[in-house]
Amino acid sequence: MSQPVKVLVLRTAGTNCDQETVFAFHKLGAQVDLVHINRLFKKEVALSDYHILAIPGGFSYGDDIEAGRILGNELRIRLGKDIAQFIKDRKLIIGICNGFQILAKAGILPGSLNAEAESSFDQTVTLMNNDSGKFEDRWIHLKVERNDSPWTKGLREIIYLPVAHGEGKFVPQNEEILKKLKNNKQIAFRYSQSSGNSPRYPDNPNGSWEHIAGITDKTGRVLGLMPHPERHFLFIQHPSWTRQPKNGEFGDGAKIFENGIRYVKEKLL
Repeated sequence: MSQPVKVLVLRTAGTNCDQETVFAFHKLGAQVDLVHINRLFKKEVALSDYHILAIPGGFSYGDDIEAGRILGNELRIRLGKDIAQFIKDRKLIIGICNGFQILAKAGILPGSLNAEAESSFDQTVTLMNNDSGKFEDRWIHLKVERNDSPWTKGLREIIYLPVAHGEGKFVPQNEEILKKLKNNKQIAFRYSQSSGNSPRYPDNPNGSWEHIAGITDKTGRVLGLMPHPERHFLFIQHPSWTRQPKNGEFGDGAKIFENGIRYVKEKLL
């Protein structure tokens, strides 16, 4: 019998999209464990036993201080060596919404931007308050900018996913950081109109620089995005599903999870 793809879905106080994320990976055949952060701290669970680390959406620790800051600090300070080894072992990480905020504020994304450097956990980008000044809960179109990441291969050029965040505005530390993200092809998704043209609010729901909705590390194996692929995992989760031609069981987000599982089977097992 072949080895299972093992996924660790991380949770802590305030996480609220963990069950949907577990469902997505499990539905596609992965072995999924929902693990509280304290079990990793206490060494009751070893990150090295898994192939994929998923950090789901929610409001970890109530988003006190700022969204994702506390859990990001915990990951960097208390699990930094384990995560660095996990990445070095060519395993996968995905952070969705609050998970993206956590990866950015831990410095795990975008990682080192220098061609010769190893991964570093210095923060160079952030997700901050939406320009609208309010929580944005709406469906948006995304243009896939990077299609050679293990997570994004085979995605259609434009996909449709929901967002739900108050601090989703992507801002790099400076123009030089933005330039390196572009040169390294680390921009995974941009907000767009349904046509693929450049958006305005509300198509860009938060005012992100250059409409950036998701990025990867240089390898493409670590992905963070503000929209929720687990909330359009099934076709019937589309807000207009009764009026859409049905092309199968799954929605636009499913391919991202399927890609992660396929990568593990092809490269790690």
